[in-house]
Amino acid sequence: MSKFLGKKETLKNIIKRLHAGADPEKIKEEFKELIKGIESADIAEIEEELIKEGMPQEEIHKLCDVHLALFKESIEKEKVLAPLGHPIHILMEEHKIILKFADDLKSVALNIENKDFSFIKGQKEKLKQIEENFKSSTSHYVREENVLFPYLEKHGITQPPAMMWMEHDKIREIEKNIYELIDTHEEMDSGRFVKDLKELAIVLAETLSNHFYKENNILFPTGLKVIADNEWKDIRKEFDDLGYCPFTPDAAKKTTERIEKPTSKPMIEGMVAFEIGNLGYEEIETIFNTLPLDLTFIDKEDIVRYFSQTKDKIFPRTKAVIGLKVQQCHPKKSLHVVTQILDDFKNGSRDVAEFWISLNNRLIYIRYFPVRSKNGDYLGCLEVTQDITNIKSIEGEKRLL
Repeated sequence: MSKFLGKKETLKNIIKRLHAGADPEKIKEEFKELIKGIESADIAEIEEELIKEGMPQEEIHKLCDVHLALFKESIEKEKVLAPLGHPIHILMEEHKIILKFADDLKSVALNIENKDFSFIKGQKEKLKQIEENFKSSTSHYVREENVLFPYLEKHGITQPPAMMWMEHDKIREIEKNIYELIDTHEEMDSGRFVKDLKELAIVLAETLSNHFYKENNILFPTGLKVIADNEWKDIRKEFDDLGYCPFTPDAAKKTTERIEKPTSKPMIEGMVAFEIGNLGYEEIETIFNTLPLDLTFIDKEDIVRYFSQTKDKIFPRTKAVIGLKVQQCHPKKSLHVVTQILDDFKNGSRDVAEFWISLNNRLIYIRYFPVRSKNGDYLGCLEVTQDITNIKSIEGEKRLL
């Protein structure tokens, strides 16, 4: 406790000297020594204490510039954790660029302080560009949340990813507030806009710098320890599939190693191994029967091979049709349509055929899709029949159970 109090008093003194016009470069070195051995959360706690004691929030925010400058120095000097093309290297390079966006926003916020409305209005294009930059960073968080975090959790690392995801949500919320502020600034008092933008810019810069520090120095090194080399190849492939930010450096994505196909999954008795995941036979059949639509599959020889057995069948289906040519299951008056669809699917001139009809006061949507292999070879035709009466009546939103 005495150590904490001592640091708090030192921090108070630093802030007061900044307020009095001390050289930030000299303060930066002193601050660097002060924060050794303490977490970002501790700094936040000290700042909160100072505010409660009556120190104006604006003075506390002066420390943000010093803190952010230190972080930028440390992130530039950080040792390389992973080689070019490695998912961790890509994420760390993106950290630098996103932090630059936060710096740009803070610069604009400080530049429009004490300026007239016409000057502020003149910065609109720059603010919109910064907004677009932040919006374009979505893929960074999506790749972490949907690829890296699940791999960490598979290896028993559960709490750190959960905490990082919570911080992602916090970052999104701050960014959303900034977007709304920028979009409505012409309707606001200019003084209020400048004040709100400055506060949000500082909060975002601090939040991003603290978050990236935790990922670069804790989460990523942990991942490199527990995730195997062959898994990193799978992660890179999934990163590629999800796509990157417009600003992700091409150099960061280059790799000296060939990115191989995902590692094959071990066979499990009684399970069918798919490219993604494994399912038991009973699970597969039950999934098809649970879907809110009727499925029928016709193979490449036009033979009926399968149909699902949903609770509320739209058209009657009997096991007697299994093994028959599909042409034998349709009346002659519609046979030419069936033949045309299948011929178009086989020669590649059509990718879907769809119809909708009224049946017993219900709207029925019927679609046919060609089923093709990865090489494009025709494997058969899938018929999907669905009652869309209730779907067409949906309006507004429903977000609660």
